[in-house]
Amino acid sequence: MLKGIAASPGVALGKVLIKKEETFEIKQETVLNATEEIDKFNAAISQCETELQKICQHTKENIGEEEALIFEAHIMILQDIELLKKVKEMIQTESTNAAYALSQVRDEFISIFEMMEDAYLKERAADIKDVTDRVIRILLGIQTEDLSHLDEHVIIVAKDLTPSDTAQLDKEKVIGFITETGGSTSHSAIMARTLEIPAVVGVKGALENIKDDDFIAYDGDDGCIYVNPDESCINMLKKKQEEYNTFKESLKQLIGQNSISKDEIQVELAANIGTPDDLEGVLKNDAEGIGLYRSEFLYMDRNNLPSEDEQFEAYKKVAEGMENKPVVIRTLDVGGDKEINYLDLPKEMNPFLGYRAIRVCLDRKDIFKTQLRALLRASHYGNIKIMFPMISSVEEIRSAKAILSGCKKELQNENLPFNQNIEVGIMIEIPAAAVISDLLAKEVDFFSIGTNDLIQYTVAVDRMNQSISYLYTPFHPALLRLIKTVIDNGHNQGIWVGMCGEVAGNPDLIPILLGMGLDEFSMSAGSVLKARYIVKNTSQAIMAKKIDDILNLSTAEDVKQYINQLKV
Repeated sequence: MLKGIAASPGVALGKVLIKKEETFEIKQETVLNATEEIDKFNAAISQCETELQKICQHTKENIGEEEALIFEAHIMILQDIELLKKVKEMIQTESTNAAYALSQVRDEFISIFEMMEDAYLKERAADIKDVTDRVIRILLGIQTEDLSHLDEHVIIVAKDLTPSDTAQLDKEKVIGFITETGGSTSHSAIMARTLEIPAVVGVKGALENIKDDDFIAYDGDDGCIYVNPDESCINMLKKKQEEYNTFKESLKQLIGQNSISKDEIQVELAANIGTPDDLEGVLKNDAEGIGLYRSEFLYMDRNNLPSEDEQFEAYKKVAEGMENKPVVIRTLDVGGDKEINYLDLPKEMNPFLGYRAIRVCLDRKDIFKTQLRALLRASHYGNIKIMFPMISSVEEIRSAKAILSGCKKELQNENLPFNQNIEVGIMIEIPAAAVISDLLAKEVDFFSIGTNDLIQYTVAVDRMNQSISYLYTPFHPALLRLIKTVIDNGHNQGIWVGMCGEVAGNPDLIPILLGMGLDEFSMSAGSVLKARYIVKNTSQAIMAKKIDDILNLSTAEDVKQYINQLKV
């Protein structure tokens, strides 16, 4: 048995097809005519763009609009002025070949993304590699392996699958895939979930232990892979497969229903998004709002700040698309793992404890005011709420609200309409904020608990550090105590409390959070219907009686075992 990261649910049983890893040596060569080499590079970029446009169209037609955006983003990487300029400068100044120059420049870009803490952004390094590898193959005249037409049903096993590999899989024949690298937030994993192909990623030693034509069976929900299993194991997984398929079909019946517990307590199940283009998935999965719109994506992959009008149009599109359902928009959250070159943020010894998020905004008031004005203007077109990230003190909230108040006065003087009573909230993602949440609750209309950062700050663990990643757990008693404190303090001041971190969509913890009294759960759109099923089959009153017992447990393992006993 092998173990990996559960990336896409479902059971797969079938014969293995090993995807051979494409290796190509990029040698540095001296070119006699740099101008001709730059022309060759431009031609390769052009050919690559044509190929990506075809893949993008294929993805739109066969997978979905949302997934096709991956390749629109890939085309944007190809058009990145900074990347192209650096490659051409290197060809010109060093008289070197285009393939080598591109490999050197792309490695610089990749290293920036790989250092990021945010798992989603960290995975974007794979996008840069995927695109530039395609250009390099064109320059070197190397053909890629075709997985779009297969003769039989197979489970693909590979070192890695790029987004373009995944998009072109023959979905009639590929019944699952396993990779040695990657995480649950990689584009390939995201597309596997959309295609409903069971997938396990990050399986160490997969290619050593699995061979062509082996029979393998696995559950994409637990990441356990059985190589050439016996009959009893196969029968067990076949039964699981039937149960999963029945359950998946039953979730569709929950579309259009409210998220109400067995004892009639209603909560809101919302979705997290990064761009207006994510709306399709939100609506398709019947989310009741947007609990986190990561506005920093408007500022990334460009060379200058987005204007007030550009931001206004993006926020307005989401507000109108949600038809008056709540849309919580987080103000600019940069710094730390989100580096934006044109902002020229200082290099820091420990950027996660440094100049980032609200600290940048309160310092760079020009940038902050532009965003706040755009948000206020867009609030006229829907139910927008403003959320400040990385708050650690009452002073920060008051300063941010004072700037917001100034923006309101400006818009009034300009006769521009906006929601005068727009709700203002904060993310609770720093332990200090959780500890003084009774004081912070007097200053705002809502809290949203950002568990991704709250966990790592509470237990002092870099979750990307493999040697200590076992310490990064949402079941830590300290985290659960902080969450309960925040919910209680919010309710005591009459404000609602949501959660927009990964924990909000964790099937094991949803009943616990419901019992604690959490009002809003915001998660990836694809998790909403399963979360609704869990809420509908949970009694808040019964869970509430168990919270004290849970909070008095000593270890994360004790918490897990207690939760598992509740399922029996």
